[in-house]
Amino acid sequence: MGLFSRRHHDAGGEAAAQEESVPEEPVEPGTGPWDVDAVPADSAPAGRIDLGALRVPAVDGMQIRMERAGRDADASAAVLILGGSTLELRAFAAPRTAGIWEELRADITAELARAKATYEVVDGEWGTEILAQVPVRTPEGRAATVAARFIGVDGPRWFLRGVLQGPAATDADAARPLREVFANTVVVRDGAARPPREILPLHAPGVTKAPEAEDLPGLDPLQPGPTIAEVR
Repeated sequence: MGLFSRRHHDAGGEAAAQEESVPEEPVEPGTGPWDVDAVPADSAPAGRIDLGALRVPAVDGMQIRMERAGRDADASAAVLILGGSTLELRAFAAPRTAGIWEELRADITAELARAKATYEVVDGEWGTEILAQVPVRTPEGRAATVAARFIGVDGPRWFLRGVLQGPAATDADAARPLREVFANTVVVRDGAARPPREILPLHAPGVTKAPEAEDLPGLDPLQPGPTIAEVR
């Protein structure tokens, strides 16, 4: 879905939530996602997978697919596939003194409105989240909707965005494993001078051959492939 992957510069304002949901309890201080200089020693017992600007905890059975804007472009997102749901991760450069999640939410909600999606702005574990129902066409040509939940965390000179799809977008129990992955992800902000909102570069994990990813009905294919790894 284009609205999940493009970098935007338009300044549209954030629309009002269409419906309020019951707020989740906020995560306690001292939890991740982590900056590379502040990672607790025991936060990933099984270790982490190095993807460049992101290091994600190793979880048995989790598959990783890298997303690129073009065949020769650097990877810009990691799609983690676990338990019938997906979590797309992107890391962005941010200013030293201010976060960017508020303005990025305005971009997301503006594009959701253009796509005729319905959405709620809700309270979540890391603050404000966006829960959307996005219209799609099934392979048979029927109209349908896909749930997507946007999560954002502002860090020191970086911003991490997650997008949950599949059952994890709307079901707390289904979301728990991927939310734990998100909470224990480490962001590695390099020393390069980067404008705010520039996507931090990723690279493929060491393993590049694995079984096909789970078939998730109703979701767009997780392009581009074939870079996919499975954690065992």
